[in-house]
Order: sequence, then structure tokens, then C-alpha cells
Amino acid sequence: MAPVLQSSQPWVEKYRPKQVKDVAYQDEVVRVLTNTLETSSCPHMLFYGPPGTGKTTTALAIAHQLFGPEHYKSRVLELNASDDRGINVVRTKIKDFAAVAVDTRPHHGNYPCPPFKIIILDEADSMTEDAQNALRRTMETYSKVTRFFFICNYISRIIEPLASRCAKFRFKPLSEEIMSGRILHICKEEGIYLDEKAVSTLGSISQGDLRRAITYLQGAARLYGSSISSDDLINVSGVVPQSAVESFLAACKSGNFDKANKEVSNVISDGYPVSQMVSQLFDVVVEADDISDEQKARICKNMGSVDKCLVDGADEYLQLLDVASNIIKALHNMPEEFSYEC
Repeated sequence: MAPVLQSSQPWVEKYRPKQVKDVAYQDEVVRVLTNTLETSSCPHMLFYGPPGTGKTTTALAIAHQLFGPEHYKSRVLELNASDDRGINVVRTKIKDFAAVAVDTRPHHGNYPCPPFKIIILDEADSMTEDAQNALRRTMETYSKVTRFFFICNYISRIIEPLASRCAKFRFKPLSEEIMSGRILHICKEEGIYLDEKAVSTLGSISQGDLRRAITYLQGAARLYGSSISSDDLINVSGVVPQSAVESFLAACKSGNFDKANKEVSNVISDGYPVSQMVSQLFDVVVEADDISDEQKARICKNMGSVDKCLVDGADEYLQLLDVASNIIKALHNMPEEFSYEC
């Protein structure tokens, strides 16, 4: 089928919620923030949770609903990880913006326009500790005229003195049911057909990340047209096919090292990311009924070490071979460490 005609705008931006009430699946957050909009009383805020769950969308929606298009540019400063946010930026750009006085006269119109500015720091967990420490004083000094919105994936990487100054909001990974509803809405708007299996596949491969799901959907629509199958989505996403994962595990169960080595070579030559392979293999092993708890524990312990090595830049072939070797040892109850007699 011929590819469907696409607009130049990414669907992630095209279907980004414009109002707080439209953010999906974050009911508690939406309830509290709706009250904030009604009263125009806004504390410093810290949004944290997995990617693609609506953190940045919510922060932008609040800012737009508070100030409207007329005052947005003068009242809101957005900085993300692509901007330099070292200690010098905190001392200059952020401090200078925070220090500017705002008009406290009541505004007439559809927007509350409260007498403060907002600084949105996206991916705040990538800021250096020195930069975060430098923000503490700025937050205290200009609290009358400036509010800070911190957005991060890992709250543990935000220093405690900053976190304690903020109202914290945790964003949950989206359930497959919620994601399916949003995906089907986009399909209806764009004239795309997805069968039930394809919708389920898209939900599982995106792992609660709606942004990733929409990106996969748009990529598949560009490549395969208006009718998209489950296999099309798997090809676009870079997920390792389930058949390849099962073949790898079957080779390890056989106890034949040469067979396992051949499967490792196949995965590498097919260009699948080994980190993705380990992640999917982990799910299969944990859910397997024919592997004992002790064997699962040994295998998963090794997978954790391999994942860390891959993050540190280790060779993919050797790491996947290490996983295969340890699965063989665990499934055939071999000792964890071989002993050699000299």
C-alpha cells in the first residue's frame, strides 16, 4: 500500500495536550494542579518519573494556562539538557531572569497572570551538584517573584535541599489501556488502521512511554502506509523479534556451547542492540516455568553485571557470550566458578 501523506509536524508535538486536564493517567497530579490554576497559588514544583509520561507537557500546560500567549515569553524561561546549565548559567542567566520584577497590577482577560515568573528546568537530574547548590540561594532570594519547576527522571539525583523546597509530583508509567486509547485516537485522526494485535504490540514495546509509542507509530506510517501490522511496528522499533530471543534461550538450554555461540553471533550480525536483547531475555527468564528460582537468581545476577558493563562501553559480543555461558552453567547446575587443578 502507498505510504499515507504526512504533515511535516511530528505527531508528538501535534497531539501534545494543551491543558493540564488533558494529561493522561496522572489523576492525582491533575487534580492538585487544577486547584493551583484556580487559586493562582503556585509553589516550587518537582515532577519526576519515567520518560514519556507527561512531565514536560504538564509544566508547559500550566505555564500557558497561567500567562497565555501574550505574557508567556516574558514570564517563562525554559532550559533543558541541550542548554549549558553549569554553575555559571545559574549565576548569570537564571539569576538575572529570576531577579526581574513583575507587574503586580491585576490583569483583565482569560488568563490569571499571577505576579510571578516561572523557570522550567527540564532534565534537572543532569545538572551538576555545584549548579544545583548554587540554585538554593536563588530560590530563596527571589521566591516572591519566581517559581521553579524541576523536571527529572531520577529524583535521587536531585540534591535534598532542592527537593525539600518543592512540591513533589510522581508521574506513573502509562498503562496499556490508557496508551491504547491515545494511540487509537491518533490513528482515527490520521486515517491509520491498527488491528488489536498491533495496538497491544505497540503498548508493550514502548513500555509505558507514550512519546516513544507515538514516534514508532509515525515512523511505521511513513514506511508502511495507512495499514500497519504488529511486525511493521517491531521492525520500526528495533526490538529484538521474540523468535530470536527464544532461539537464543533454547540454544543455552541445550547445554551446547557451540550452538549458543552461533546464536550470539547471529544476534550481533543482525545488528540488534545487546542491551535490548538482555532486557527481553530477562523478561522471558523471569516468566519461565521450567527454570527454578535459584537458577533465575543466578541468571539475573549475571544480567545485571552485563548491563552495567554495556553501559560502560564493553564489547557487545563478549558480554552476550558471557550471558549465554552463565545461563548454560545455571540451567545445568554447574558451579559458578570453575576450579582448576594444577
